[in-house]
This record gives sequence, C-alpha cells and structure tokens, in this order.
Amino acid sequence: MTVTIWHNPNCGTSRKVLAALREAGLTPQVVDARKPGWRAEDLRRLFADAGLTARQALRTRGTPAEDMGLTAPEMSEQGLIEAMIVHPTLVERPFVATPWGTRLCRPAGTVQDLLALRPR
Repeated sequence: MTVTIWHNPNCGTSRKVLAALREAGLTPQVVDARKPGWRAEDLRRLFADAGLTARQALRTRGTPAEDMGLTAPEMSEQGLIEAMIVHPTLVERPFVATPWGTRLCRPAGTVQDLLALRPR
C-alpha cells in the first residue's frame, strides 16, 4: 500500500500531518513539495483526485501569487498550473494520497478524516 505526502518540512501543518500518518502505522513516501519537478498532468490528477480545482489548491499565503496576478478571477486553470510548475511553493500543502483517497490535509485534522476511510 502506497501512501504519499507532498510535504514542506518547514510547515507546522505539514509536520503534524506527517506525524499523524506515522502514528497511524504508515510509512509514507515523502515528496518535498517545494522542489521543482511538478508536471501539469501530475497536478491535474492530484487536484482531481482530491476533488479540487487549481484555484482551490493555490497557496496565496507567503507566496508571490497575488503579485503574479494569479488571484484574479480571470486567471485560467491552465495559467495557474503553469505558474505552479515554475513556482512549486504556489501549491498548497500537504497533499496526502492513499489507496482509499486523496486529500489536501489543511487543516492538519483533515488527515484523520482520510485515515478513517482506511480499511481495517
């Protein structure tokens, strides 16, 4: 069973979610969400699996999103995804993908909703 967390080790919420996964007995694959390497198709799939749009997954706090015009209502999903590829910090985190669902685990307690779906 593969569990993946897109993680920022400098983020308290992300650290709490990672700790909760480990406390639940899981050994997640940890991907540093700040590093380049995102691909458009990966972002689209991750957002779709989580039931989100790119706009809903856009991190505005502590990022250049507003200065880049990404918060404008006319900004397209494709434009947001292209910006996220260039600036990975624009992707909100942590995302957690499991065989029983994918969620943006913000606030950190959201991970408990995901863990509750795990078959026993």
